[in-house]
Amino acid sequence: MAGFCEGDTCGRDGCTGVINVHPSENCSCHISPPCHSCTSPRNFCPECGWEEADEPEPEAKLQTQAEKDYWAEWRKEQERIDSLPLDNTKVSWRARSHSSCSMIKEGVYPQSGNDSADREMVRKQVDGTFGGRFESFGKGKFKFIAYTD
Repeated sequence: MAGFCEGDTCGRDGCTGVINVHPSENCSCHISPPCHSCTSPRNFCPECGWEEADEPEPEAKLQTQAEKDYWAEWRKEQERIDSLPLDNTKVSWRARSHSSCSMIKEGVYPQSGNDSADREMVRKQVDGTFGGRFESFGKGKFKFIAYTD
């Protein structure tokens, strides 16, 4: 079996060389990591001259009809779940994507009459990994932006 990673034995046509890595040229990771230079194929075999950059790109795997059907059914089920009413006898919400580092949690809660206690009760359940903020809160409904990254 042919090696591809640094330190592997090459193994191409019986080659016993060890795969090495060309140094990165014009690295710009200090500006925007990872840079093109560091992510480009740089592995090679010094014995037989094999270069990773010369390998053909892998072919894309076509999706089977069964896979397409599975995802179509999954979407239908998600739409069905999203159309169900939320339970206002407890903190109940739906989450959806907001940005690459946050999500929107929108839902309902049981009102106790004490707005600050209600707010704390909801926050405990919907707070993101890095906190978040209420966009709206009151009359048994809320919209919360949860910071996840």
